[in-house]
Amino acid sequence: MVHTWPFVRLPLGGLMELPHLITLQAVLDGLDVLLAQKECPRRCKLWVLDLRNTGQNFWSMWSGYIEHMSSSSLMAPVPEDRSRTEQPLAPLEVFVEMSLKEWSMDEFLTYLMMWAEQRKDSIHLCCKKLKIFGMPVENTMKVLSVVSGEPLDNLAITHCLLTESDLTHLSQCPSISQLKGLDLSGIILADFSLELLQVLLEQVADTLQELDLNQCEIMDSHIEAILPALNHCSQLRSLSLCGNPLSMAAMEKLLHHTSGLPSLSHEFYPAPLETYSSQAVLSEERLAQLRAELLEILRDLGHPKTIWLNAIFFSSYGYDDYSHLEIFEYNPD
Repeated sequence: MVHTWPFVRLPLGGLMELPHLITLQAVLDGLDVLLAQKECPRRCKLWVLDLRNTGQNFWSMWSGYIEHMSSSSLMAPVPEDRSRTEQPLAPLEVFVEMSLKEWSMDEFLTYLMMWAEQRKDSIHLCCKKLKIFGMPVENTMKVLSVVSGEPLDNLAITHCLLTESDLTHLSQCPSISQLKGLDLSGIILADFSLELLQVLLEQVADTLQELDLNQCEIMDSHIEAILPALNHCSQLRSLSLCGNPLSMAAMEKLLHHTSGLPSLSHEFYPAPLETYSSQAVLSEERLAQLRAELLEILRDLGHPKTIWLNAIFFSSYGYDDYSHLEIFEYNPD
């Protein structure tokens, strides 16, 4: 089927409710036959294999990139392109969803990664949203080295044991300049160079819309270092720094700097260190005092602003449950 497919795109993921290794192997074997030929067969127009399960009907999207085609053209075969039939094949793109957890990948992704790595010159393994959770550093870097970063717009590397050199490598990757979402929650940054996070944010400043740095052991010194880069994130809509040991002074600086970001509407911060005892026990009395100080800061800023405050110093993975977040809102009369 693969080498005679008459359309540019084969949305195989729409046919599989769950990733199926045998089906994948059969399709990749067909691609190997195609790639082994010096010239593209006259009838073959395939250059995109889409393994993502987008929830869309297979037959309504089989003929090409759905986001780039009108509804009237989705069912039409791609016109014959003599330049593609008479010249060597351009790299074939394989799109896949990646959410990698804990210590190993499933057999479907393992097989796909090995296959793509062995054919780097003829295959681009593409992923728009890449999530890596709790994997060893060598596995994380392996994934990043195999996946083509050109279409990557959301990257989450969370609760992984990364080194400073790993983050340096990440900040130097050209593809991250297109990121809309970056989540490094659970990556311990306390022992890293202060400039490293600043450089990373500078690389993504033009496009970044969501930034999550929860439980990174970020301290006041890190905030001082990243504020200049954060000021340039003009598209930023959501900022989350929950679970980090920040003082009230750092919080105040953050609020003043983020007030200049026009799109920022969701800000999630930890309760300041001053609200806790030396045994990390929350003081309700001190928290009440700081509430008044925070509202005064919001008042001084002079425009509507809402922040969410996390009063739990150490929390479980993730911040999807907002029951422990307190809302501070200021709307000038």
